[in-house]
Amino acid sequence: MESGRASAGAMEAALNRLQKLALHLGSEAGFESSPLSAEPTAARLSEKHSQLRVEKLQAFLAGSYKVDKERIYAFFQNHPELQTPVEISKVEHRELAYKQMKALVQEGGLKPLTLLMTDPAKYYNVFEAIGTVDLSLSIKMGVQYSLWGGSVVNLGTQKHKDKYAVAIETLEAPGCFAMTELHHGSNVQGVQTTATYDIARQEFVINTPNEGATKWWIGNAACHGKFATVFARLKLPSAKSHIDEDMGVHAFIVPIRSLEDHKVLPGVEIRDCGYKVGLNGVDNGALRFRNVRIPRENLLNRFGDVAPDGTYSSPLPSASKRFAATLGELVGGRVGLAYGSVAVLKAASTIAIRYSSVRQQFGPPGEPEIAILDYQSQQLKLMPMLASSYAFYFAADYLVKRYAEMKMTHDEAIVADVHALSAGLKAHITAYTAKSLSVCREACGGHGYAAVNRFGALRNDHDIFLTFEGDNTVLLQQVAADLLKQYKEKFSGGALAVTWLYLRQQMATYTSQTNPVATHRGSAEHLRDPTFQLNAFRYRTATLLHTAALRLRKHSARLGSFQAWNRCLNHLLTLAESHIESVILAKFVESYKRCQDPEARSALKTLCDLYALERIWKNIGSFRNEDYVAPSKAKAIQRQVELLCYEVRGMSGQLVDAFGIPDSMLRAPIGLKTGQYAEYSSMIGW
Repeated sequence: MESGRASAGAMEAALNRLQKLALHLGSEAGFESSPLSAEPTAARLSEKHSQLRVEKLQAFLAGSYKVDKERIYAFFQNHPELQTPVEISKVEHRELAYKQMKALVQEGGLKPLTLLMTDPAKYYNVFEAIGTVDLSLSIKMGVQYSLWGGSVVNLGTQKHKDKYAVAIETLEAPGCFAMTELHHGSNVQGVQTTATYDIARQEFVINTPNEGATKWWIGNAACHGKFATVFARLKLPSAKSHIDEDMGVHAFIVPIRSLEDHKVLPGVEIRDCGYKVGLNGVDNGALRFRNVRIPRENLLNRFGDVAPDGTYSSPLPSASKRFAATLGELVGGRVGLAYGSVAVLKAASTIAIRYSSVRQQFGPPGEPEIAILDYQSQQLKLMPMLASSYAFYFAADYLVKRYAEMKMTHDEAIVADVHALSAGLKAHITAYTAKSLSVCREACGGHGYAAVNRFGALRNDHDIFLTFEGDNTVLLQQVAADLLKQYKEKFSGGALAVTWLYLRQQMATYTSQTNPVATHRGSAEHLRDPTFQLNAFRYRTATLLHTAALRLRKHSARLGSFQAWNRCLNHLLTLAESHIESVILAKFVESYKRCQDPEARSALKTLCDLYALERIWKNIGSFRNEDYVAPSKAKAIQRQVELLCYEVRGMSGQLVDAFGIPDSMLRAPIGLKTGQYAEYSSMIGW
């Protein structure tokens, strides 16, 4: 008995010492562990942000493009017959999407190709609003203007712009972008379609040499396209042998249907790819070519030209340079997908958060039910998603500005930056959004399953974003390869010990936090300091980069470069994700700091803290393995994530309102600002 009391006393004393140690190391005192105890629902937090004016935050987010988005919204509000119904067949959806596009251009006065060439930032903002109306419409317009139109104006020369630009703008020349083949998706250099030059007739002969070379998933091909930009291997007669010389992949304008009667032209075969998981307003088709002749002028010749006598010329010295320049001009598609994916995440977050704030379930014994958004589990699902919506928006906005700068300057360094950044952001944002759509559906229970509430349509339509413009796994490898290239250039010629020493010197600003005191610091002030957050993200990225380089060098000596890359592939994908998250956080910090309204800036800072700490907590194993974070600090980070979710919940209604999506465009009864249940009931006739 005495022994038991002594043991209990010793345990109590040990616990007291641990508590004092935690306080000494900076753990928070007075943390409210149960947000559900707050009464009334989120009242204190709403009080804290009572001065947060939605219009100020909305203006900061929309920048100078608020009016452009509102014009798109107003156009569809004034044309209810153009809004996409919940239930619609594939055939009807395709015709409606084409009708919507024509109405925007011919009645609404929209000039997408002009915007793409003169003001890319406005172009992407307009397309965000269009995507809110119907993702099929935005993708169909993207095929017409970003891909078909963009390939003509970016890969062609002035003669092509003079001949086609106006007709593309007005939809007199609807077109396709025929790059992907049945056997070749991301590996564009491997396409097999051929374009053989006939000197006698000064024409290119387009052929599909085998089944695998069939152009596949070509938007606008099944129904509406009259032209296609076809990517094919340029074959020129060789003076030295009977075998044509392969000059690599080039782009050609190929008519596929008659301008007069829309009939498929001789030598062209078109098939319908059929019903898809989503985006059934887009008419994807398959194309084959049998000795289709086109004039020499139909070669898009900005980076490579063929003279009448078959002589090849190019301003670039090699096939690899030409190919890189060609793909570099087409990077706008990735920019648009990253930006568009953010719009989908904002819409889904709005629906789920608004519904969760009115849906009541259970509560303390003998007291009224509480909103499900007051449950910590619901907050941990939705509040990091809301923070990510803002984080991704600022990163995508930065990407759009860099893209616009690239188009103006053609600076090689900016081109390289946009190429890697667009690949990483497109992959990271679309993957996160895809997962979040399922989380939103589940978070809204049975009502999230109703088609009218849009989670199913958004999830299905967005799903292909993970594959569009390059499979995400391939794109992340491009990011990793770019990081390793920079790493190699920086440390070229240095011994491993020297390299590691230099790396640590370069990392001095954030490796200093690995000292015993810093690794235990868990105060709110420290954890919510952007310097700590950025340093943590960058430390993880730098460590992953260095260890990836070491592993690749080790395996390459024994396995060769290809197998070494494959052996380290998961490591490299993690490296790319870590780098992109660092970029996103850096842009979030920059963005909230430039916000002039103090209440809006405070709200953005809270969101940024949640984004940063939730990501650190998700990857806490990495930081623990490197002794960057002690166990006590890890627990403090977890507590801060829970507290920040609670704080963001208190202003979540204002934060989603600031996205500026009108109820008429959101079109989900449970996602409306008011009257959710009344609107929902009316959908079944009550």
